[in-house]
Amino acid sequence: MMKTVVISPEIATYGAMLIGGVVREAGHEVALSTALAAGDAETVLLSLYSTQHLMDPAIREFVAGVRASGRPVYVGGPVSAYPEYILGEIGPDAVVVGEGEETVPRLLKEGVHPGLPGIAYCEEGRVVLTPPALPVSVERPLPLIPDTIGKQSIRGANAYIETHRGCIGACTFCQVPRFFGREIRSRDLDEIRKEVRAFREKGAVRLSVSGGTGSLYGYDGDLDTGAVIALLEMLAEELGPRNVSAPDIRVDAINDEILEAIRKYTIGWLFFGFESGSDEILRQMGKGVSTVQMHDAVEASRQHGLHVAGCFIVGYPTETEDDYQATKGFIEEEMLDDVFISVAEPIPRTPLAELVLKTPHEENPVYVPHTGEYRSLRFSEAEARYFDLSMHADLFKPTLHVVTDEVFNVYLSEARKQGDDVRRVTDLIERYDGAGGA
Repeated sequence: MMKTVVISPEIATYGAMLIGGVVREAGHEVALSTALAAGDAETVLLSLYSTQHLMDPAIREFVAGVRASGRPVYVGGPVSAYPEYILGEIGPDAVVVGEGEETVPRLLKEGVHPGLPGIAYCEEGRVVLTPPALPVSVERPLPLIPDTIGKQSIRGANAYIETHRGCIGACTFCQVPRFFGREIRSRDLDEIRKEVRAFREKGAVRLSVSGGTGSLYGYDGDLDTGAVIALLEMLAEELGPRNVSAPDIRVDAINDEILEAIRKYTIGWLFFGFESGSDEILRQMGKGVSTVQMHDAVEASRQHGLHVAGCFIVGYPTETEDDYQATKGFIEEEMLDDVFISVAEPIPRTPLAELVLKTPHEENPVYVPHTGEYRSLRFSEAEARYFDLSMHADLFKPTLHVVTDEVFNVYLSEARKQGDDVRRVTDLIERYDGAGGA
């Protein structure tokens, strides 16, 4: 038995809890932490979910310190899609590439070697990438749930639970179908129920369905409406409908029966990934939907009494002023209950990252200086659009939202932070995947 700690910085992610459960099932003593602290663990598993983690000095220093003590550090999580970056930036002993349920127990038992599928490591100054591990079964032991789970809040939920893997979409900015595949693998309903009860026993009050498209549960070429309804009904039985959310839905993955089930069995909110009000940008993003479908989805949702929030991306490398104005127009017309905005951040090895590499800085909105209304704030064009759209959306929400000095400063700070973050990631991508990169 080996003492192991699974560390998920700041947030106890579902993936970290899942790997913790798998390691426990393999017979090891395992703890889960959101702090960079190894304690007396013999092995550290670091679960990273953001490219920004690779540029965090605290994480770099932590990994170096643990390795200097003679203990191995293995990194997994969504960032494992680009293992060369991880090995080059924070220098762990190995990276678990892709789904880790089968690989991690073997890694703990066998150590790093070229015959172990699904890992990457450095040997004599070069990166060794072993053959990919096969897709794993979606049935698994119960996750390792921390006693503090009831205090955690991710968009109001204590945790997002995994009901299925994969996504049928092909969005250029998204990693999900590239990490889990485009085939939907759905979990057994009774197994999900056991997991929900385990979360509840640990103090979780509100749970959310997946972090992708919740209505794809049971999908096998078509929406399985009965499976989706059964899932939501079960969750409502276990938690109460006011403690269930299933917000993340594609506009082309709904029907009246599913919308009614969301109204009946959940908190009654939908978060549609609209991204843009421009059909041209939607096409370039690979969304596979049109603005007409977006308008129809809002109308259908409201007919069932649901609250509709929209997620938007500004500063896409090819976004023109006309494209941006179309997004403002969409928000004006629909008067969404809430709006979430992001500056387009290229996740490495996605089509968006490839597009960013092809786009000169002088044409990329995240670098182009803004010369319009907010020029005194010294924004890039992408930052100005984030700032402007944030205030614009407040004007068209159904309830009154006043842009006070405090709100103004929050938007100002977040615009600059997102711009800085995207430029840092872009620099990283250019160093590793650009011409002459590592």
